[in-house]
Amino acid sequence: MRSFLYFSTLLGTVAAAGCPYMSGQLRARGEDLGKRQSAASIEGTTISTQDFLAPFELNDTNVYMTTDSGTPIDDAVSLKAGIRGPTLLEDFIFRQKLQRFDHERIPERVVHARGAGAYGVFESYGNFSNITAASFLSEAGKQTPMFTRMSTVIGERGSTDSARDVHGLATRFYTDEGNFDIVGINVPIFFINDAILFPDLIHALKPQPNDQIPQAATAHDTAYDFFSQETSALNLVMMVMAGYGIPRSYRHMDGWGVHTYRLVTNEGATKFVKWSWKSLQGKASFLWEEAQAVGGKNSDFHRQDIWNAIEAGIYPQWELGVQIFDEDQQLAFGFDVLDDTKFIPEEVVPVTPLGVMTLNANPQNYFAETEQIGFQPGHVVRGIDFSDDPVLQGRLYSYLDTQLNRYGGPNFEQAPINRPRVPIHNNNRDGKAQAYIPTNIAAYSPNTLNFGSPMEANQTTGNGFFTAPRYVSGELTRELSPTFADHWSQPRLVWNSLSPAEQQIAVNALRFETSHIVSTTIKQNFINQLNLIDNGLALRVAQVLVDVTVPPPDTTYYNDNTTAYISIFSNPLPTIQGLNFGILASIYSNQSMSQAATLSQQFRDLGLFVSVVAETLVPGVNVTYSAADAIDFDGLLVTPGSESIFINGTSPLYPLGRPIQIVQNAYDYGKPVGALGSASTVFQAANILEGPGVYLSNSTTTLLADFEAGLKTFKFLERFPLDPGY
Repeated sequence: MRSFLYFSTLLGTVAAAGCPYMSGQLRARGEDLGKRQSAASIEGTTISTQDFLAPFELNDTNVYMTTDSGTPIDDAVSLKAGIRGPTLLEDFIFRQKLQRFDHERIPERVVHARGAGAYGVFESYGNFSNITAASFLSEAGKQTPMFTRMSTVIGERGSTDSARDVHGLATRFYTDEGNFDIVGINVPIFFINDAILFPDLIHALKPQPNDQIPQAATAHDTAYDFFSQETSALNLVMMVMAGYGIPRSYRHMDGWGVHTYRLVTNEGATKFVKWSWKSLQGKASFLWEEAQAVGGKNSDFHRQDIWNAIEAGIYPQWELGVQIFDEDQQLAFGFDVLDDTKFIPEEVVPVTPLGVMTLNANPQNYFAETEQIGFQPGHVVRGIDFSDDPVLQGRLYSYLDTQLNRYGGPNFEQAPINRPRVPIHNNNRDGKAQAYIPTNIAAYSPNTLNFGSPMEANQTTGNGFFTAPRYVSGELTRELSPTFADHWSQPRLVWNSLSPAEQQIAVNALRFETSHIVSTTIKQNFINQLNLIDNGLALRVAQVLVDVTVPPPDTTYYNDNTTAYISIFSNPLPTIQGLNFGILASIYSNQSMSQAATLSQQFRDLGLFVSVVAETLVPGVNVTYSAADAIDFDGLLVTPGSESIFINGTSPLYPLGRPIQIVQNAYDYGKPVGALGSASTVFQAANILEGPGVYLSNSTTTLLADFEAGLKTFKFLERFPLDPGY
């Protein structure tokens, strides 16, 4: 087996020879712009979005009730035969109201049913016409309106945000050449490498069909039966267990297009690319006990987080980039780039930044906008084309088909959220809920009655989309390419790239998941697969299962390869803006409330959402102890004068021991915690010793600096024990 190191060395030589794509040298095109867009320029593009949507908005202020056909009505009481008599069938008002209600719902998405959306603006860093004919990347500073939807995958629409799951990050560019969608997820890979397996994958991961349990979870027999048999899934399973499955928020996760695409210039020259969105907030994740508590206390945590941030003007941003390489390098990296269960480490092919997306406006109606938007990998524009990735090829069909199912017809593109911001001209006609009035009687091509219009656009005429030539040859066959066959070397790379504390997180996650498996056969099969990744990993997971045997080490796929870009917890956040901070106080202490007021403003000045917690909602208090929980805060501070409520801990105003429980749980979730002055005695009562992420000081200036650094660290994993010997 060729080692990853060999290909790193090889590609380093190629980059040094002067390839601007492989070296990331194109980054210089956007450096003068800076990463942050100006408020004025964002506002201009946002206004254009508002103007586009305005004709579709309904304003019900100071008006009378009407039917859908415009007749003013009274629909508060039904029409009856006598004051106590039966409701009459002739009551069209009653019938319309109930019939409209009965038909309000459309089929939810089979996957990615639960999510949140927001409008935004994309700004190109430069003119990238040397690699693509796409207009939205044709000049520095060019802005394009966007809509982005973030989601879980497996859970139903009423499930919880913090379930351990892959997360979707789907982005739509309303370009001046039509809509372009990057329908991605928060990891650079997928479970399967043949689209024909997609129904099998989802059937296995969804709740088991006999009891519809568990919801939004993979800790059950059918999921791990699939993982242990379709071993292409192992790479993604490892990443999900290492923290990618439970991001702190939608704002704190990256996005990836997963597949290999082609960029095409006006002249027809092509490059292979992989799309990526890098969060400028940084990557951050929950710990599993914390994620479970979030699911129980606030199932809307992620949706609420991004809504609140945008409403407060803390606009989340992601940098769009691509890994660019030549098409003749499909097998140059030790695997096949058409296999979407593999990723190219960034040390091998750096990400070239192309621009930045800023989300700056929330939807006005969840159903009309976030629910009705229909993303498709087949929404492409001139300059962007597909590769032969078999899962991408399958998605090009499936995503269109699912929109037809959800909308009940082909006119879903006419919904305001789906309409392009450019005129459309084609021979598509009729269908359910046709909203346009076509005036061309010659709905066919070629024609003379309409003077040949609409005319065909292509590479040289009409600035149209075109498919760049590519060589495809081979006999018809129903088999997987042998270049897709290695399912274990990359999961090993992922495992090697985790810190010891992150490896422990992955081990604990797999222990939790596999301990819910009933079938001994499935447990044994999965342990056998883990052994092909790392014998120590298999031994550690098997330790809690008892009824399985770990085989001797099988070193066939063992390697020492690593990448610095997998770890979530090893890198500090670049900003703490928009994080949540709690100040714990007591209304029975003037000192405590005075300090809380001062500290609240000081921490708000750092860009944090600050909540003052106390017994009742007196002025200056945001949250009561009865409603507060450690999950609500990314860090917290105890004020002096409030010590008695933590040490005595009994009051009819909150559950037994709640104040000190908040402090203990915050510490147990790895968060930065602290106390000012005499409040340090609270930590003694909670058996919390001074150490990493525990800040006890008499100086507010010191505490502010400590917490600013501590919140960037985000999780203090030193607090948690490691398995002996690891």
